[in-house]
Amino acid sequence: MTTKSNGSGQVDLGAGVPVSDLPGGGMLAGRVGDEEVVLVRSGEEFFAVANHCTHYGGALSDGLLVGRTVRCPLHHACFDLRTGEALRTPAFDSLSSWRVERQGDRIFVREKLDPAPARPALSGPTLPESILIVGGGAAGLAAADAARRAGYDRPVTILSAEADPPIDRPNLSKDFLAGGMPDDWMPLRPPAYYDERGIELVLGARVVSIDAARRTVTLEDGKTRSFGALLLATGADPIRLPIPGADGSRVHYLRSFADGRALAEKAGSAGHVVIAGASFIGLEVAASLRARGIAVDVVAPESAPLERVMGKEIGAYARRVHEAHGVRFHLGESVARVDDRAVTLKSGRTLDADLVVMGVGVRPSIALAESAGLRMDRGVAVDEHLETSVPGIFAAGDIARWPDRGTGGRIRVEHWVVAERQGSTAARNMLGLREPFHDVPYFWSQHYDASIRYVGHAEGWDDVKIDGDPAGEGGFAASFFRGGRRLAVATLARDRASLEAEVAMEVS
Repeated sequence: MTTKSNGSGQVDLGAGVPVSDLPGGGMLAGRVGDEEVVLVRSGEEFFAVANHCTHYGGALSDGLLVGRTVRCPLHHACFDLRTGEALRTPAFDSLSSWRVERQGDRIFVREKLDPAPARPALSGPTLPESILIVGGGAAGLAAADAARRAGYDRPVTILSAEADPPIDRPNLSKDFLAGGMPDDWMPLRPPAYYDERGIELVLGARVVSIDAARRTVTLEDGKTRSFGALLLATGADPIRLPIPGADGSRVHYLRSFADGRALAEKAGSAGHVVIAGASFIGLEVAASLRARGIAVDVVAPESAPLERVMGKEIGAYARRVHEAHGVRFHLGESVARVDDRAVTLKSGRTLDADLVVMGVGVRPSIALAESAGLRMDRGVAVDEHLETSVPGIFAAGDIARWPDRGTGGRIRVEHWVVAERQGSTAARNMLGLREPFHDVPYFWSQHYDASIRYVGHAEGWDDVKIDGDPAGEGGFAASFFRGGRRLAVATLARDRASLEAEVAMEVS
């Protein structure tokens, strides 16, 4: 008996498929009724879950099977095949799952299963009386979410200095700025989520001091909040260079939702924009503004875009992509002065500019932790459980420097997915699980139709091996080595290779 189609050209998994169509470690995409489902074989076990990642809809059938989990090829979210539960951000929501039945040499996908019940409430004398999170970004939200998922039913509060709820920050420089994403798509969770989960979200609440002995924090308005366990997730602030004229209204930074809205509004009437900085944020802003038809000049001191993180060969590729879309580069240069409708470079050359975007990097927001007496190490020093030098106080995201198994040293990484995953791990450790943070750093960067994915962390390298040709077709995978040890892999159009590299680094 053969595999049947349901009339849409896709396999009808409800009608059954031969076991031979699914070798060990195999995945088969199809439909059950009107829903897209992926049937998975892990050893002699079979599972069926929704085929699209709950983060941004990546096809899981194009992803990677790892034991009884599946990883999304787009942004490396991970799901439990037995329950559909989202195990790793950037996905928060679980997948639907279906009952699978084997009859002889055929596999049938039957009815959809009910969602897994919520975990029972945690109890015990070591549980903190409350969890207080300082910071309303990716790490803070992920921590609150993880605490509730784990069954913690005591108070959870997020104190955010921002005016907006936690947002999908990577899209500020991508789809949102390009005009392809409305405001109401940006929040990571809908307003009702916080009430449903019993998470108190306090906006416009800036914490100015921590009293570790009394287990309290003081806010800018003089009010205090107590905590049983505290997570610092204060993120980073844009570097503001002391350039004459750079404090004017035409100069923009891109960190908060308010920053993004202001820049998008001004871009609506701009004809020419100068961007200072040729790293990921600067180039993503360039791509988004070109999508609006705006003339763009990029000014940077490097000899190639992305050179510090990706090296010259991939930097040359990025330059060609952007130049093909009309971006003009001024490399080996810097902005010396910002005037009305013009920017003067260090060389003396002037560029027309209706707007200027500063994308020259960020600094971790560590003043609060430093004043509280926490140990510093070019960031907030944490152990493998993300706990600071003061028991019961944890740190995650852009401020945290942790012992990294992959590099053998201590690192601090300004990646959004890293912040989310650290927030989740820190929350579980607040609850006493003592779970080491060993996730491999990951980020992605979008440049028109090209999406570069990067796993690992290489602050420096002595060898680069490139499979494929950055100057040609078919994509590439570039591996960065130091002392013969592979530290990081950057890929283009090789999403499975990126996932495979991530798994290899996890076990090395």
